[in-house]
Amino acid sequence: MTDDDQRYADLFKGKPGTVLGSFNEPPIETRAGFVSAKKKAVSEKRLPPRRNHSGCVPPGQDVVDTWPVLDLGHQPLVPTNQWSLDIKGDVTRPLSIDWDTFNNLPQSNVNADIHCVTAWSLLDNLWEGVSARQLIAMVQPREATKHVIFHSHDGYRANVSMARFTEENALLAHTWNGAPITCEHSGPVRMVMSSLYFWKSAKWVRQITFLEHDVKGYWEALGYHNEGDPWQEQRYA
Repeated sequence: MTDDDQRYADLFKGKPGTVLGSFNEPPIETRAGFVSAKKKAVSEKRLPPRRNHSGCVPPGQDVVDTWPVLDLGHQPLVPTNQWSLDIKGDVTRPLSIDWDTFNNLPQSNVNADIHCVTAWSLLDNLWEGVSARQLIAMVQPREATKHVIFHSHDGYRANVSMARFTEENALLAHTWNGAPITCEHSGPVRMVMSSLYFWKSAKWVRQITFLEHDVKGYWEALGYHNEGDPWQEQRYA
């Protein structure tokens, strides 16, 4: 194992709040090592202290009491007065929304669990933000639109189907459990796609693109399952 691979593997030794050291996006062979390390972490259950809630969580998951910090090694600081969201692609009304406009849109509250691909779940999270359905009504995707991809300030991207994006609990969130989402957890705004593994809930969102054809996200291109349904254990392709 290389030093970089070891650094990635160390992330999953059961230390809540661990953050990868700051570095640029690693080369493809190193990222592939990260995927291998994550698979091994899942199989060995080397994760934060957990409680078993049989029947309450998807198969292969255990419940944690704290929200671990996982990222690509860079936590972009985005002041709210500089934050904006571009919504474009196969839509009839592309938009660019600043922070004030975003907060003046109709707000929604969602109580939803987090299910991480690394086999931990954090239950009963209260999210507040703007629903995906609200954004869809504003931009009016074309009939042929079948897919959505989220772009983040750290270079990350995640893809979901239009069918998933239109679900009732799909949310662009700015608040978690009554407080603004912190930078380490991808504030000021992140996606919440609670019906999917949490890698689909892109952090530090800056752009949402509607597409006719699917485009793989960051982890999907490295071997993660394209759908990511935790109840089907769709972890890896």
